[in-house]
Amino acid sequence: MIRHIVMWKLKENAAGATKKKNAEKLKLILEGLRTNIEEIKAVEVGIQINDDEKDAMDVVLICDFETQLDFQMYTRNPHHKKARSFIESVADKRYFVDYNVDL
Repeated sequence: MIRHIVMWKLKENAAGATKKKNAEKLKLILEGLRTNIEEIKAVEVGIQINDDEKDAMDVVLICDFETQLDFQMYTRNPHHKKARSFIESVADKRYFVDYNVDL
């Protein structure tokens, strides 16, 4: 199984909304990918609750895929590309890791 973890630091204001509103919108968009992309086996999205840490990231995505091919299909899916377009408009930083999970 492939696990894909991405974290974003959002801009204070972008796309006509505050960081908080954009984090909530991003969560809805990312969770909705499971409905439209059959290769996603599991998805979890979290919004940072510790506002006191300036170095903390704002949103995290954790997705699981059965195979490397499933992960590649996900990255090429039009719904993923649309989500990525929104993310690029509201995010300052992005960190990610993709790795094999032994079950």
